[in-house]
Amino acid sequence: MTKVDILDLFYSAMYTALCMAAPLLIASIIIGLVVAIFQAATQIHEQTLTFVPKVLVIALLLLVLGSWMITLIQEFFSQIFERIAGL
Repeated sequence: MTKVDILDLFYSAMYTALCMAAPLLIASIIIGLVVAIFQAATQIHEQTLTFVPKVLVIALLLLVLGSWMITLIQEFFSQIFERIAGL
């Protein structure tokens, strides 16, 4: 296995991880900003107030995008096993 193959595998792993994490992180940031604006407007500074909406949105996203994420990780692992078989 050459350096190019290793770098290509690393790039593929990072891209897969980014594709799987990006929707969850973006939703979490948006919910955090909305709750922060709500807290600033109402002067309610409860630290646990941001936790519940984030958990609910992340759980909903996992239900909606779960099959896509599983397909993405299966494709990545099949690509790795094909490379192992080709050695």
